[in-house]
Amino acid sequence: MSLSPADAATRRAALVDLIDETIVSARAADRVDLDARLAAARTRVADPRLRVVVVGPLNQGKSRFVNALLGLDVCSVGDDETTAVPTLVQHGDRPRADLVLTGDGAERIEIPPGDLARVTPATPHADGRTVQRLEVSAPSPLLADGLVFVDTPGVGGHGNPHTAATLTLLASADAVFVVSDASQEFTAPEMSFLRQVHTLCPASAVLLTKTDLYPHWRRILDADRTHLRDAGLDVPLVPVSSLLREYALRTDDASLQAESGFSAVYDFLRERVVERNADAARVSVARDVRRVIEHLALGVQSELTALRDPAAGAAAIEDLQRAKTAAETLRTRAARWQITLADGITDLAADVDHDLRDRLRSVTRAAEESVDECDPGREWPRLGQWLGEQVAESVGDNFVWAHERALALAGTVAEHFALDDVQLPALRLGDLSGLLAPVGDLSDLESGRIGVGQKVLVGMKGSYGGVLMFGLVTTLMGMALVNPISVGAGVVLGTKAYRDDKQARVVKRRADAKIAVRKFTDDVSFQVGKESKDRLRVIQRQLRDHFTDIADQTLRSLSESMKVAQDAANVEQQERHRRVADLERQVTELTGLRDRMARFAGAEA
Repeated sequence: MSLSPADAATRRAALVDLIDETIVSARAADRVDLDARLAAARTRVADPRLRVVVVGPLNQGKSRFVNALLGLDVCSVGDDETTAVPTLVQHGDRPRADLVLTGDGAERIEIPPGDLARVTPATPHADGRTVQRLEVSAPSPLLADGLVFVDTPGVGGHGNPHTAATLTLLASADAVFVVSDASQEFTAPEMSFLRQVHTLCPASAVLLTKTDLYPHWRRILDADRTHLRDAGLDVPLVPVSSLLREYALRTDDASLQAESGFSAVYDFLRERVVERNADAARVSVARDVRRVIEHLALGVQSELTALRDPAAGAAAIEDLQRAKTAAETLRTRAARWQITLADGITDLAADVDHDLRDRLRSVTRAAEESVDECDPGREWPRLGQWLGEQVAESVGDNFVWAHERALALAGTVAEHFALDDVQLPALRLGDLSGLLAPVGDLSDLESGRIGVGQKVLVGMKGSYGGVLMFGLVTTLMGMALVNPISVGAGVVLGTKAYRDDKQARVVKRRADAKIAVRKFTDDVSFQVGKESKDRLRVIQRQLRDHFTDIADQTLRSLSESMKVAQDAANVEQQERHRRVADLERQVTELTGLRDRMARFAGAEA
């Protein structure tokens, strides 16, 4: 990192002091309505934690990678699905583990660190309540720099319910590691998930794990790079071996450390995560503080202008009156931004619903075509797995697309405020961990296999008519009822009857399979469609409240500025000189704050 930890801490402390001075100025001006913006900026500076989410399919080595990266045994490792709930690992002075339960109060229950490997959604520590996540605190130099790692359950199709919840985490992550082992090159579902991840969080990288287990990992690495290039994804691909990293830490072997590939991981965290986020945070905080300073300076400058030059003050009051009228218009229900927001949410809800239905209809048609091309009784497990993957991909793509459209809508609404740097809110998307829980599994289907006895019975039923019919005909020729001709006819008709029965069973299984597919996708559409509408309503309220606050702050600044400018005309001469001096001092202080903040931002504010 370009700054040492001590230098970074010194810069943060200076920036916090600067924000505190601005808070004092805001309170002195009785502008407590600006406190929330300054408090949020102060929190981002004082607590610069960056959340790094580790995702990937089951049994790819996510938990072992986190343990090896931190040099700590904080995530459970095993051959089965060991990470059943999201595990958040952060810095702490002593080792500690807490279960966070869902509910209004987000209750926390401390558990012994030795029980980490046995934490599941049904853990006895939760007393039957739903486990939201597991938080682990541990002393670590990497964690002390502000990084927080989130180890997620494996993602997959409908049979694995964690994909939707993982996408929710990615929307607010500062960086993402997508883990895929070196046993095989990227599959189609993995490539689709990678596109979703990169869209939600551009600061992402792919880790090719378990290179120590597969001698052909370099061929897999080249193939994966080709897949990424063909898909147009500019994502770093880093081969790593957690086992070598752990052994290098135990033996203090620098060569093994280099061979493990973890140096590239640290470079990514330093250059693409910490430094970039630090720069972005400085710019964001500078923008917020600058806007507050402009609100404070507006009233001071208006009063000062009116005291110094009454004629210029009168012109300034007219300008303020026009600006106030425009600001009052922003607050009304008929304001253009509110109309844009309401219409945009309505259109977005319709588009998202149509997009989801269109994607699921495409999956349904593809599934029905596959059913028509095979005997679904034999291929049902494979078809079920494929259907789950396709549905999960469709739901994920719909989620990502809706998120992008919501951000675009926020930007469109912000344009109505005629400001260059209107801050957009961080859209909270809620918890999607139980999104597909009400959706039942794909219905079972007959395998189509029948026993030898049943086959014989079907053949005998078909052959009976042939033996009897041809036997009666041949009796007219003086032959017995059962003779070679009637037996041969019975064999031919019995074979045909067996084939017709077999085909009829296949047709019935295909019809049953199509009904099961449609029922499954309809259930998914119903459940996800309801969640999408709820999520868009939440987003609408967030945007409405955010921009209403901006309008209220602007209106108050203009109203108070106009009031003090009008009052300045009635100030006595002696009081006028004293007030001018006081206002000039305030202008100097605010200008100093603004210039210092510009230096922290690294650019002219």
